[in-house]
Amino acid sequence: MTTSRFEAQHAVDDAVLVRRAQGGGETAFTGLYERYARFIHGVLLARVGAGEVEDLVQDVFLTAWKNLKALRDPAAFGGWLSMIARNRAADLHRRDVQSVELPSDLPAPGSTSSQTEARAVLDVIRSLPAAYRETLVLRLVEGMTGPEIAERTGLTAASVRVNLHRGMKLLREKLQV
Repeated sequence: MTTSRFEAQHAVDDAVLVRRAQGGGETAFTGLYERYARFIHGVLLARVGAGEVEDLVQDVFLTAWKNLKALRDPAAFGGWLSMIARNRAADLHRRDVQSVELPSDLPAPGSTSSQTEARAVLDVIRSLPAAYRETLVLRLVEGMTGPEIAERTGLTAASVRVNLHRGMKLLREKLQV
């Protein structure tokens, strides 16, 4: 599990937006959405299939909007939101029905070989340990920088660098097989 220790100013900014949103300010919640949507997308993409991510992102923010008044510490919004996302991903896995495994070389209708390769790489990333999986998806898929990842996850910049380095090493090893 990722710790939720955000930079002080980031937490202060979140708290201001959360308090406004708790008071009914929809534009404040829009600001929180804009601030966290890409991060939540990456957290979910590290855990569920690409086809489910967009709906889950919306579901996470809808859940947050409905439960925002219950958030006791407005400065903890980022950690709270990421836990909602991780829980929703876990819920989805619990609900998964039995499926038939299709051949890995079967192309999806209308997909290109690069899209097929990207999906295959994402599947390999999902097989990595959680600490590396999330930081790699945030960096490689969401295009977030190391400092952005650190700010959103609460990890130190050094931890993000280590996770990215080790995760990339494991990814390269698995892709060479």
